[in-house]
Amino acid sequence: MSGPVGIALIGMGWWGKKIFNVLQASPADIRVVRAVEPNNDAVADLCAEAGVALSTDYIDALADPAVEAVVLTTPHSLHGEQIEAAVAAGKHIFCEKPLAFTKVDAERAVKLCRDAGLVLGMGHERRWEPPILDMLAKVDADVLGRIHQIEANFSHDKFLSLERDNWRLQADQAPASGMTATGIHLLDLSVRLLGAAESVLCICEQLSSDLPQGDTVSAYIKFCGGGTSYVSASLANPFISRFAVYGSKGWIDIRDKAHVEKPAGWVVTSAILDGPITTIEIPPSEPVQANLLAFVHAVRNLKDYPITGTDLINNIALLEAVFASAKSGKIEAVR
Repeated sequence: MSGPVGIALIGMGWWGKKIFNVLQASPADIRVVRAVEPNNDAVADLCAEAGVALSTDYIDALADPAVEAVVLTTPHSLHGEQIEAAVAAGKHIFCEKPLAFTKVDAERAVKLCRDAGLVLGMGHERRWEPPILDMLAKVDADVLGRIHQIEANFSHDKFLSLERDNWRLQADQAPASGMTATGIHLLDLSVRLLGAAESVLCICEQLSSDLPQGDTVSAYIKFCGGGTSYVSASLANPFISRFAVYGSKGWIDIRDKAHVEKPAGWVVTSAILDGPITTIEIPPSEPVQANLLAFVHAVRNLKDYPITGTDLINNIALLEAVFASAKSGKIEAVR
């Protein structure tokens, strides 16, 4: 097919509305043709103003011939069955993180899409932030040398205002505090840089809030090929996002100025072997849009989608071990 990729947006909560607005402002490559939201009244005016059909049933989107791909911004535990249904209907899938809760389920999702010749995109927009793209390119070109360590934190207090029965705070949807909300982005980048993980020690605590799954989580990860990553996240302190990678030839420290919901740019401090420490500022861009454009370009066979099935599976295998370690308080092997 040619022309804009027809998208159905499944789930119109906080992040669903963010993606809806991003897609509405996107180039002609993407066209939102349908939205699905059980709480229909909450977004009826928004969809009507944009001329987007709105319904409460996922099956409506899968049956619509104008829909080539679905974007899933739904509770985490629904992703598996929703991906299976989309594959059966021949729709490409862009899924918000996490893809799954277990390695087995991630493998199944990746295989279903691969065998059907369908693109599986993931909401890991951090990979499309300009300083992250530059850092990944430098690592791939061996500018930083052998990667030794990663230190990363992604925290915010946006969930403190949620009702305590909100799905984002429930044990069956978001165990280990902020790991599924923010930490998983850092796990993804760690896996991209260091490959499959070997083991993890995760500590999850409730320190200053009544958030039911805790408010502070830290994970120390050892990788099969050597190297370590320290990933931390809080749901109860003001926003901070930092990703630092250290190698034998240099290091890079990337700090966001604001949450990706409203990007404000980045501050990057770095040093290469025998050179000075430098600090530069990177202007804002919209990584959520860039990720979605990469997805639809893959749908049109213009370019491969850069997050591989192997990375998706390795990330969820690590996430599964993080959950186990948060529960046991011990070092857990990654399957």
